[in-house]
Amino acid sequence: MSPVTAGLLLGVVVQGVMTGLVYGLMALGLSVIFGVIRVVNFAHGEFAVLAMYAAWVAFTWWGVDPIVAALPIAAGCFVLGFGLQRWLVSPFVGRAEHEQFILLAGVAMVLVNLLLMGFGPDARPVNLPYALDSYEIGPVILDKARLVAAAVAFALTGAVIGFFRFTRTGTAIRACADNLLGAAVVGLDVKRLYALTFGIGLACVGAAGAMLVTISDASPVLAHGFTLQGFIIVIIGGLGSLAGALLGGVLIGVCEALAGFLWQPSMKSLFSFLLLVAVLALRPQGLLGKRP
Repeated sequence: MSPVTAGLLLGVVVQGVMTGLVYGLMALGLSVIFGVIRVVNFAHGEFAVLAMYAAWVAFTWWGVDPIVAALPIAAGCFVLGFGLQRWLVSPFVGRAEHEQFILLAGVAMVLVNLLLMGFGPDARPVNLPYALDSYEIGPVILDKARLVAAAVAFALTGAVIGFFRFTRTGTAIRACADNLLGAAVVGLDVKRLYALTFGIGLACVGAAGAMLVTISDASPVLAHGFTLQGFIIVIIGGLGSLAGALLGGVLIGVCEALAGFLWQPSMKSLFSFLLLVAVLALRPQGLLGKRP
């Protein structure tokens, strides 16, 4: 392999890592919700696309950079998630999985159709003034927009993991995940903590969606793919593992980048599923998941 080809290949891998960090933040929301509440958010991708459109509106109408808009969008998604869990999802916690699926699949259909009614089927691009800017480090060329999004995603992921490990509220939420009955017996407000968890999960999705619009145009047709991608990432990393979601996102990002570079972009999904099958065959609990 020539130095030029090796440098180009290294650049593709680095680009995949940066994209994967944003994917990891998106999947982190799914992992948080399932790990604590044991509810699978089948509207996961729809909330990500909703955040993409919110970032598009902020940029198009008010000129706000999507990276800057990520935090207020995440805050709005937190409020939305808190309310959804408190008044819609809460009665379904502990009920049969198919009932949870029907509820959240219904939420997903409502969101997609609202987006289609409001914005139509056409993709909505965000033309950032620095979209073509890049940094050159040796043989590697770093896309500025992707680099900034990756750095923010990594920082937010670290903040979420730190919240669950080092704060009293985070510890209480982990207690609910480990032993629901014991948490209720010692007086923890389980319903409130569940609502906080769902809010945090959607906040992760909201922040990731706002940054994804710098990588891909906003379109309702992306929603199903994002949901499926989120499931693949959390299964690879380990269901309920926060660090596993980040690792899974990076691996999927690198797989997609290499597939698009070495073969063709349409092969991206194939290699993601091959990685999923390999992990399930060799380590069914996921790379960082705990054995049952």
